[in-house]
Amino acid sequence: MSEHKNPFLEPYGTLHDTVPFDRIRLEDYEEAFMEGIRRDNEYLEKTINNPEKPTFDNTILNPFDEGDGYYDLLDRVSTVFFNLLSAETNDDMDALAQKMQPILTKHANDMRLNPQLFERIRKVHLHHRRLTPEEQMLLNNCYEGFVRSGALLDEEGKARLRQLTEEASMLSLQFSQNLLKENKAFTLEITDEAQLDGLPDTAREAARQTAKEQDKEGWVFTLDMPSYSPFMTYSTQRELRKQMYMARNTVCTHDNSENNIAICKRLINLRREIAQLLGYKTYADYVLKRRMATNVRHVYRLLDDLVDAYKPTAVKEQEELKKMFKKDNSQLKMQPWDAGFYTHKLQMKKYNLDAEMLRPYFELSKVIDGVFGLANRLYGITFKENKDIPVYHPDVKAYEVFDKDGSYLAVFYADFHPRKGKQGGAWMTEYQGQWITKKGENVRPHVSVVMNLTKPTDEKPALLTLGEVETFLHEFGHSLHGMFANTRFESLSGTNVWWDFVELPSQFMENFAVEKDFLRTFAFHYETGEPLPDELIRRIVKSRNFMAATACLRQVSFGLLDMAYYTQREEFTADIPTFEKRAWKKAILGEQLKDTCMTVQFSHIMAGGYAAGYYSYKWAEVLDADAFSVFKRHGIFDRKTAQSFRDNILSKGGTEHPMTLYKRFRGGEPTIDALLKRNGIKRGKM
Repeated sequence: MSEHKNPFLEPYGTLHDTVPFDRIRLEDYEEAFMEGIRRDNEYLEKTINNPEKPTFDNTILNPFDEGDGYYDLLDRVSTVFFNLLSAETNDDMDALAQKMQPILTKHANDMRLNPQLFERIRKVHLHHRRLTPEEQMLLNNCYEGFVRSGALLDEEGKARLRQLTEEASMLSLQFSQNLLKENKAFTLEITDEAQLDGLPDTAREAARQTAKEQDKEGWVFTLDMPSYSPFMTYSTQRELRKQMYMARNTVCTHDNSENNIAICKRLINLRREIAQLLGYKTYADYVLKRRMATNVRHVYRLLDDLVDAYKPTAVKEQEELKKMFKKDNSQLKMQPWDAGFYTHKLQMKKYNLDAEMLRPYFELSKVIDGVFGLANRLYGITFKENKDIPVYHPDVKAYEVFDKDGSYLAVFYADFHPRKGKQGGAWMTEYQGQWITKKGENVRPHVSVVMNLTKPTDEKPALLTLGEVETFLHEFGHSLHGMFANTRFESLSGTNVWWDFVELPSQFMENFAVEKDFLRTFAFHYETGEPLPDELIRRIVKSRNFMAATACLRQVSFGLLDMAYYTQREEFTADIPTFEKRAWKKAILGEQLKDTCMTVQFSHIMAGGYAAGYYSYKWAEVLDADAFSVFKRHGIFDRKTAQSFRDNILSKGGTEHPMTLYKRFRGGEPTIDALLKRNGIKRGKM
């Protein structure tokens, strides 16, 4: 038996240098982390002791972009480990994360707070010779990154910043681990078939399959969206809907070790104190300095404008819903666990449209063909599955991506279904970014989309809802941003852009989901091969804005909550559930239940990088509606328009200010008009 070699410590030797998941053992991570830190420290010493005058080349440039097998070991192992911590974790991985997180945060602080290194960077920033625009952007980002990480603080301030950042990184990790455990801990077990009343066959079969996987009798429902959402939409069992709703909306509030309330409160205060230590009034002020929105006032103006524009329509939508509820329940009061059920009934009444009617036409393999076909039609790129590329779980598919001229463009991983060690939601990530080495080699990216879509069962293949098709398109939009990256520096490539710009490519792609010409390319009945009927497409298009105002206010409410936490100037001591209900009240239409709490499961703003940035989704929605209006004018598959979108936005990463890139594509700044038109909202006073 040959001796095991740590795959992180040598060239991978795989096709396109992809991660050899099949060769990685748990013990390899810690060894590689520690060796990566050692190499970083060695480079740091070499840089700060360099007797030569500081220059862009000898101080700013990454020493690992030489090509010929050079690589940043710490970045390599961190990328794999933390990606899998979200997509395929277990107790041993969680324990190792708890052990390594403070070590890694300390190391990052050691680099960013090193006075000799910063002095060299400062000198280059002040006295550099002529640079290209991209080099200038890298230099500015490097200098500002050090300043925003505390390089200008005195020793006492740096020591305090270390304490705050190390504690915050540990609490963010704990938040995520608690949420995963709580979400996976709950199951609704049903053995009486009568209690399945109203549920479609797809939901029953999936619940039967889950029960079988857990060695249980009957049917098992979970808080994973492919299980939870159909139950809340179709189940006639009001008490069971209540049980599911309360389980999902009270996770991490219980009196146990997974309670996130104290963690959230502490994270809010840690971030406030970090910002104030760095000279900002609030954490939001700190964050928005590097955003398109630029300041708190502009964010609130957007959110308030949306409330003003959408609330009158949302009120009418809710009144219509309550009216339908009252017909069935004259003596009862409508509750949140009734919303999904009666929204579905109302949609059936108004449009005779139902997610289950569409499922047979959205078989996963055909949806994949459709999404890949769309990318081919727009940009000329092709996808070829390659089973020789190692993957981290049998559910994951790996593809080689080729550009329109046939050249290799990227590796694309797709991870579709929920499972025990996987966080909920959907996201895009990378296992390798794109950059161009000093020798001119264009290192191509390895991107991954991770989702929680409906699983196949013994009876049927994976049949998706239209909403799941939109989710796939959304994450695929992010992946195109990564795959088309074509910049010199990895830290400026792909999705390395300002947070309120990063959602533009993803939300832009969602527009295609309701376009007849796109649906015609892949939506065929999985059994008969019949295309999605024109009448169903007509109903999809007609119902596109069904409950659009309610959905908009829901997103705005999350943005308001986020801003309320991160515009705090004094120590935050409020009761979180009470504060939450007050913070987003102007965007909430129904009564709020005392025991429910969103904050404790709001990963985006507590552990996902969106703190003081959740408004980005609505900000980018204005951009995506405006951008798609160009395609609508020229044709949704217009190659020339698509090439402009690729050249000016998707390939440029963070090499220029995002508004500069957008205006170059659009010919001017965006307005809210296209979004209002798309949602069928008549513009009031804005």
